[in-house]
Amino acid sequence: MKKKLLSTLACLTIATTTLAGCGGSTSNTQTGTDASTDASADTQQAEGEAQTESADSGEKITLSIYTQYADDDTKVPYDYAVEQLAEAYPNVELNLIVQAQDDGQTLKTLAATGQLPDIYQASTDIINTFRESNQIMVLNDVAESTGFVDKLYDANKELAYADDGNIYAFPFSGQEYVLWYYNKALFEQYSLEVPKTYDELLNCVEVFNENGITPLALFGQEGWNTAAAYDVIATRYAAGGIKDLDEGTASVTDEGYVEAAKMMESLVAAGLYQEDATTTNYDQASEKFLSGEAAMFINGQWYIEDATASLGDDVDWMYYPAADLASYEAGMSAFSGGGSASGFAVNPDSENAELAAEVAEFITEKYCEAKVMYRHNPLVAIDTGKEPDSEYPAMMQKLSDALPTITSTTKFTWGLTNSTFNDAIQAESQGLVSGQFTADEFVENIQDAVE
Repeated sequence: MKKKLLSTLACLTIATTTLAGCGGSTSNTQTGTDASTDASADTQQAEGEAQTESADSGEKITLSIYTQYADDDTKVPYDYAVEQLAEAYPNVELNLIVQAQDDGQTLKTLAATGQLPDIYQASTDIINTFRESNQIMVLNDVAESTGFVDKLYDANKELAYADDGNIYAFPFSGQEYVLWYYNKALFEQYSLEVPKTYDELLNCVEVFNENGITPLALFGQEGWNTAAAYDVIATRYAAGGIKDLDEGTASVTDEGYVEAAKMMESLVAAGLYQEDATTTNYDQASEKFLSGEAAMFINGQWYIEDATASLGDDVDWMYYPAADLASYEAGMSAFSGGGSASGFAVNPDSENAELAAEVAEFITEKYCEAKVMYRHNPLVAIDTGKEPDSEYPAMMQKLSDALPTITSTTKFTWGLTNSTFNDAIQAESQGLVSGQFTADEFVENIQDAVE
């Protein structure tokens, strides 16, 4: 899943323009899990043959797709994929339903009401939930027949498979990272050094607030962003961050996580984030940063292209600050972020499930191509064989140079496997950012939730 939620508050339907003509063939795709297969092999074969005949006849087939479409990082790959699809599958038309900014709640509602789209972007949480209700197709056969598995980078192969060994979604993102962006021009204007310690950060916060500059614009309306804000602090006390909490190898009551919560409480009290952080959406927070109203911003590396386009050489990313210089140096190899078994999934009850599975794989490949060529993002799931249309932005080159030194990553919330903890870390981090909860209450509430 791209890893950035959208500022769209409702599902919008956009019909993409394609051409009608003869279509490609489809392959026989396994549906459901081994324990719950509703259709017999003969029925599946008959359905697949019927879909192939429909495709070969030139009959136009419309497939609904639920995915992100908000900014260039989501629009460019989608538009490119649609353009390529029109050539490869001229009889297929996509009906786009824009993913809502609600951490998967709209998609779950569509599933509950029998309106699940043919193809949908699924996070790890969605995959695990829909596996239980048999509303997500097993894509092993398509992944093999199309060569998708062979194209996966070795480091990303684990991202394609769920814990039961099946592929439920075609991932288009590889390992991704939470970056702490900053406006170099603002730091220079107020004679501030890039903070390495929390004391230095607090000094920056004080200076920016005194001059009417938001120190760090957070789009806290989205729980993943507040969870990431906590995670970048937690990694400086416990490198495993929220990943270890999700997997149960650490407890939020451990000293490092408690200290991280207390530090976040102190930063909130000092005014690091804007007062309305938890009611601010992505578009609003991004605009504050890109317009120079905010000095810093926390987002994924996918934001590099947009930040560079607006701020040019005045933007960079910093290593996360730490309690002291020794901790800062030691923590430079630990990043928040990571990969997950998320991507494009297929509704097994779709009237054209076999064709939808092929299209989902095709779109995934084209997403990866567009990200490499036009978004200058090499952190994709598969080897596309493509090159960027220009040099990497300086921040992406800096990240690329840092990759060999990274020894650990955590997770984005959409990659968390414990849904109870996922809900808790998002809600409680929002409470901590808003000042509603103290650090002790934050720790206690999460502990109560997971127990």
